Amino acid sequence: MKDSFQNEIQNLYQTLIDAWNRRDAQGMSELFAEHGVQIGFDGSKLIGQEDILSHLKPIFADHPTAPFVTKVKDIRPLGSDAAILHAIAGMVPPGKSDIEPSVNAHQTLVAVKKNYGWSIELFQNTPAQFHGRPELVEEMTEELRQLLK
Repeated sequence: MKDSFQNEIQNLYQTLIDAWNRRDAQGMSELFAEHGVQIGFDGSKLIGQEDILSHLKPIFADHPTAPFVTKVKDIRPLGSDAAILHAIAGMVPPGKSDIEPSVNAHQTLVAVKKNYGWSIELFQNTPAQFHGRPELVEEMTEELRQLLK
């Protein structure tokens, strides 16, 4: 049971990351619950599928967004119909082949299961700058680099 539960949450997260990497605003926004919240790297807070879609469309249209490289660190149930996922993320800028440490992040996803399946209640992408602790930035970057090999 637990493995299936964790797989469902991991698949929801991976579908979100894949949509970002395809620059698919519609695909990303549809994964959120009716009042789901997305908090972006810059602190932007978006509520609901329409708000998320209208925010992401111009980003994908006007900016060469970098794809995410992610590693799930933990998935925990919060009761039988909710879960929290923690991951680390890096990005490989367009035209580059390595992780850009300045945009490493911690990602948190809270998922809720309703009749129709799992949806995202919260996705937060928080910068992982580790101010004054460059060894932690390098440690995270190296962990993500291993996924590129």
